[in-house]
Amino acid sequence: MNKEKKDKIIVFGGKSIRRVWNDNEWYFSIVDIIEILTDSSIPKRYWSDLKIKLSGEDFEVYDFIVQLKLKAPDGKLRETDCANTKSIFRIIQSIPSKKAEPFKRWLAKIGYERVQEIENPELAQDRAKEYYEKKGYPKKWIDKRLRGIAVRQELTEEWKNREINEKGDYAILTNEIARATFGLSIKKHKKIKDLDTRFKNQNLRDHMTDLELIFSMLGEASTTEIVKSKDILGFGENKKAAREGGEVAGRARKDLETKTGKKVVSEKNYLKQSAKLKKKKKKIKIIAN
Repeated sequence: MNKEKKDKIIVFGGKSIRRVWNDNEWYFSIVDIIEILTDSSIPKRYWSDLKIKLSGEDFEVYDFIVQLKLKAPDGKLRETDCANTKSIFRIIQSIPSKKAEPFKRWLAKIGYERVQEIENPELAQDRAKEYYEKKGYPKKWIDKRLRGIAVRQELTEEWKNREINEKGDYAILTNEIARATFGLSIKKHKKIKDLDTRFKNQNLRDHMTDLELIFSMLGEASTTEIVKSKDILGFGENKKAAREGGEVAGRARKDLETKTGKKVVSEKNYLKQSAKLKKKKKKIKIIAN
């Protein structure tokens, strides 16, 4: 699972829980969980009182709590008390709530699935495959998309091991590859496909054509090989490598466009394809009736 992984907000009983990936595991917002279990209108105050109580029970709260930046209701990132699954279980024990047991079972399932995926990465791919199948994507496209995820993961692992830690740096480097590969930025690529970044179902790669996916993979795989072969460290050198990796894919793209007379970057997106499919099915249903 890479840094751009799965939802940062999960839902239990119709209420949202913020979480953040930290130190190779999920950390959950404690006040969000307290609000769900207690129905408190002031969960922060409840948590403040609970911390005092836990300290009195020889539970060294600050040994288990980590302050991490989560998005607040006003959209800004603010430091929030968070805890991993194990510590959340301990905290829940001190909260009298009928929801505690079902919540613990739900939380354990989330943790168990993650452990399974670490031990067997194929499970993560199986879940992704199931997701795309339910969305109606064709099998050949799904195979390419899953391969692209694996290529992306290998690249981000290299970045992580080469002094690239900030999410913003990942975005800059990814954009550098995309710009050299397709001749335009990710933002412009999304605009061509008429995608809106405010919506979760409008991730650019989920709306790429087969060829766009292939050239994306080539750009990222080439970058990985350049980074490894030159044993690159630091943001500046990695940015240069990202550009060089993208240029490998860019030259291949231009060569194909010259030979076919067709542009690789397409306006096609899954939203339009899905709408056409629904319209077609509706028409068939009307005729059948």
